[in-house]
Amino acid sequence: MKRAVVILANGFEEIEALSVVDILRRSNIQTDIAGTEREFVEGSHGVKIIPDKHLDEISVDDYDAVILPGGSPGYINLKNNEKVLDLVKTANEKGKLIAAICAAPTVLAHAGVLKGKRATVYPGMEDELRKGGAEFKEDPVVIDGNVVTSRGPSTALLFGWKLSEILAGKDKAEEVAGRMLRDLVFG
Repeated sequence: MKRAVVILANGFEEIEALSVVDILRRSNIQTDIAGTEREFVEGSHGVKIIPDKHLDEISVDDYDAVILPGGSPGYINLKNNEKVLDLVKTANEKGKLIAAICAAPTVLAHAGVLKGKRATVYPGMEDELRKGGAEFKEDPVVIDGNVVTSRGPSTALLFGWKLSEILAGKDKAEEVAGRMLRDLVFG
């Protein structure tokens, strides 16, 4: 069974975090929520989540994917956390799947894992990706090697389904998307 970890810091974007966790769990991917705080992590819109684990309790070796939601100031809190940066760098060195949405791709740029890669980010933050050596793309979801990036809250479902496809296979991802009535909205 594939395993993923979604890392939350105070100020995370709830839709981006929870829709991805939901889709991955529906896809039978063991998905842990790791918080930078021990008791709870509070989203940018006041939703409080009790993480499954604290950031100190996780190891890259236990996961196939490391996922960062955006949100403000969540992405700043992720970017300023040395443990998060080290986790992302180590995951990249080991060829693990690294995924970030909204403003969180700037964390990947800051960690140095976007050099020479195509990526996307929340509008207005393109230069931060370029400073990190990435080639900016406007697509809702961009995949380049082991890195998956996405634009923001409205692309969170597309991002989640793409991660499901990569981790659980196309058939499982299609099954999950079908049960979620994707075609009613996305055609």
